[in-house]
Amino acid sequence: MDRLRIGVIGLGWFGEIHAETIAGVANLELAALCTRTPERLAAMGEKFGVTKLYRDYHDLLADPDIDAVSICTMWDQHTEPAIAALKAGKHVFLEKPIASTVEDARKISAASKGAKGILFIGHVVRFNPRYRMAKQAIDEGRIGKIVALSSRRNIPAAWTPTILTKIGPIVGDAIHDTDIMLWFTGDTIASTYAQTVDVRGLKHPDIGQTMYRFKGGATATLETVWCMPDKTPFDIDERMSIIGTGGIIHVQDTFPNLGIVDGSKLHSPDTTYWPMFNGVRGGALRDEFVYFAGTALSGAPVTIGTPEDATAALEATLAAEESARTGNVVRLG
Repeated sequence: MDRLRIGVIGLGWFGEIHAETIAGVANLELAALCTRTPERLAAMGEKFGVTKLYRDYHDLLADPDIDAVSICTMWDQHTEPAIAALKAGKHVFLEKPIASTVEDARKISAASKGAKGILFIGHVVRFNPRYRMAKQAIDEGRIGKIVALSSRRNIPAAWTPTILTKIGPIVGDAIHDTDIMLWFTGDTIASTYAQTVDVRGLKHPDIGQTMYRFKGGATATLETVWCMPDKTPFDIDERMSIIGTGGIIHVQDTFPNLGIVDGSKLHSPDTTYWPMFNGVRGGALRDEFVYFAGTALSGAPVTIGTPEDATAALEATLAAEESARTGNVVRLG
């Protein structure tokens, strides 16, 4: 087999982006779509020219013509479809966070052991070439032992009112930087302290400030602001500094690396994660799907986006949210 026939389960805004990305990957065929909303299902089927349309993911998983699935349901609705897909022998691309509880994350991980298909967790920042190059430099020993890390991942307020009814900024976005910090250090997190700020009175707070202490002694600070002013000309303000005993690495992504001035304002669109070219998504998300497809087709083990790594990042960010609620330092492990 040189091509995977893949179905997308969950057709919210990011499920649609997944479909747009799959369309540009040579060894993937977008073969099925699944959502509970009939109008959305019909519209997406027409957009992508897909005729296998399902309202129940069990029916999609029973289709022998489907080799793999991309699961883009809400984070608290990952467990059942992920485990069912693995039991059905499908390869599974599961969006981050792996689950909404550590217990569910471990259930999903356990279901992947001995499964016919692979389980890959979509932590897309690992496929950002700037972080990959930073990881390479760290592994080469160029900055010595890591002693401090800091990150910023801030987005405009216009993006987030709907998102903040479902997930907060620490688990929603700081989980990316948490995962990267765990990857860079090769360490585990011993404790966390976090604070949040509620600006707009939504279900979840708009701002999260998180601190970690790693078991090896390094410390980290993470800033996640989901309410930058609407006039902010860039889609994301993303940065990370890694300080070692022998050097420093600084990553700066979209702040801004492309400026387009038109009749309304200066725009700085995403050029890294899922930029659109001629109706097809590219960037790190495409590289992620290329990795997923190549790994599944070759039978190689998943080494990036493992459920164990994803569970560690989830556990740390959930502990940070607990710290923000209680005002206490939360110790892990």
